[in-house]
Amino acid sequence: GGEQEEQAESFGDLGRAFVFALLAIYVLLAITFRSYVQPLIIMAVIPFGIIGALIGHLLLGLQLVVLSIFGIIALSGVIVNGSLVMIDFINENLEQGMSIEQAIIDGAKSRFRPIMLTSLTTFLGVAPITFETSLQAQFLVPMAASLGFGVLFGAFILQLLIPALALLEYRARVRVKNMLERRQENLV
Repeated sequence: GGEQEEQAESFGDLGRAFVFALLAIYVLLAITFRSYVQPLIIMAVIPFGIIGALIGHLLLGLQLVVLSIFGIIALSGVIVNGSLVMIDFINENLEQGMSIEQAIIDGAKSRFRPIMLTSLTTFLGVAPITFETSLQAQFLVPMAASLGFGVLFGAFILQLLIPALALLEYRARVRVKNMLERRQENLV
């Protein structure tokens, strides 16, 4: 009973730390991109990384423990990098005068290989720990599984999700801008 109570307390503390980490990531991205919406697009892949971590636990027959949560927290920082690179590349394309559709297609194509290679090498880097059978390494396996499977699954999802969300955000921004211009014209 005491061990379960201690673990529940640890999960609560980690939950608060995770929320703080997500807020810090959001603030840093909002400052960098000078946008309130683009950081949300970048961070939208985090839940899919968590799903990947949970799938990894299921495939390996692992229980979700405190070290699994450590891996998920680490995963959140790693998975954001791929989304960040793609959005930044799309923004650069837009600044060069490309249409939104062309900027997104070019950004997705140009960043596909680097994002997938980074994700695969991260997965392969933690694979020896993830699949380790020795008793000494067993406490690290849940953390490595969270990180490895989460990054791998999240990378595949972000290749589809980020371009779609970027297009939706751009179209919404244009609609709001047009609506505000019409209102201003009606006031004049």
